[in-house]
Amino acid sequence: MFGSVFQGAKVFVTGHTGFKGSWLCQWLVRLGAEVHGYALDPQPHETLFDLLGLSRRLASDTRGDIGDLEKLNSTMLAVQPQFVFHLAAQPLVRLSFDIPVETFATNVMGTVHLLESVRRQQRPIVCVVVTTDKCYENREWLHAYREEDSMGGYDPYSASKGCAELVTSAYRRSYFQASGDQWIASARAGNVIGGGDWAKDRIVPDIFRALGSGEAIPVRNKLATRPWQHVLEPISGYLWLASNLTSSKLARFPNSELATGFNFGPSLASNRTVAEVVEAVLELVPGKWVDRSDPNALHEASKLNLATDKAFHMLGWSPTWGFEETIAKTVAWYKEKPTEKTAQEITSAQIEEYEQQASATNKSWAIKH
Repeated sequence: MFGSVFQGAKVFVTGHTGFKGSWLCQWLVRLGAEVHGYALDPQPHETLFDLLGLSRRLASDTRGDIGDLEKLNSTMLAVQPQFVFHLAAQPLVRLSFDIPVETFATNVMGTVHLLESVRRQQRPIVCVVVTTDKCYENREWLHAYREEDSMGGYDPYSASKGCAELVTSAYRRSYFQASGDQWIASARAGNVIGGGDWAKDRIVPDIFRALGSGEAIPVRNKLATRPWQHVLEPISGYLWLASNLTSSKLARFPNSELATGFNFGPSLASNRTVAEVVEAVLELVPGKWVDRSDPNALHEASKLNLATDKAFHMLGWSPTWGFEETIAKTVAWYKEKPTEKTAQEITSAQIEEYEQQASATNKSWAIKH
C-alpha cells in the first residue's frame, strides 16, 4: 500500500486523539509507521482513541496545545519526522458560533504554529495540512467547488478553515517553495462519516445517540446536500498525496505541482440530502426520525459539493466505496457496540476490506509500484 513509503517512517500527527486522527493512526500503525501524536486530551465524547488502545501502540503520545508553539516545536524536533499530518482543529460548525475566538485561535494560529515548527526543522519533511470542504466561499452553487475557487466562510469555523488554507499557501510560497526538501500540501475532504464518531451536532452521531436511547432521530436540516464519504476515503487521499510528495518513483507530477491544495470527495452519486442519509441508515436498523427544522436556526450551507478531477488526474486517486457501502460500513461499526477488546478488530477489519476493494479495482495507491 502507498508504495510502502510509510514502512518504518517517522510520522507526526496532530489531532491524533480525534475521530479522523484515530482512524489515521490506526491505518499508519498497520502500514508499519512509527507514529508520534500531538494533541489535547480527548473530549469526553471522543472515545475512539482509547477504544483502539492507540496510546499503547504509538511511538509517543504527547498531550499539548497546538497554540503552544514552543512545546509543539520542541516535540517535533525530538521526533524528527519524515511526514507530518496536521489534523488538530476545532472541527464543529455550530460550536464555532459559541466559541469564535477559540475556533480562530486553534484553526488559524494553530496552523501557523504547525508550519512554523516544520520550517524550523530545516530537514526534509512532507506535510499535509487537513482543512475541509467548507473552506470555500459557499455560493450555494449546484456545481462542485474546485481547488482554484475562492476561500471564504459564513460561520467562524468555515472562515477559519479558509484562513488556514491562506496561511498554508503563504508559508508554502514564502518559505518552502524554493527549499527543495520541505513540501507542504493541503487536503479538503467532504462530509466524513464512519464508526466511532460521537461529536455533537453531526448527523451520524445524532442518529446513533437517538437510536441508543429509543428516541426519534432529530433532523435539523433535512434538505441540506453534502458530499458524504467514509472516513477512510480522505485518509487514503492524505496518505497517497504524501507518498507522491516523497517518492519520484510514485509521482506523476513534480513536487512543485503537487505541493498545492487537493479535494478528496466522493463520487457524484454520494451527494445526498441529510434526509436520504437518515433513511439509508433506517433501512439497516429500526427507528424513526422527526423533522426539527428551525427557520431561526444558525446558518448552515444548504448545498455543498466537491470536484475531485485534480486528485484523479494528478494523483490517480478516486473514491473506493459508494454511498450504500459507506452507510453499510458505518452502521456495521456502531451495531457492534465495540469495546476496547473489539474496537480494534472491527476497525482493522474495515481498513483491510477497504484495502482489498481498492486493490481489486486497481486504485493507484493500492497496487504494486
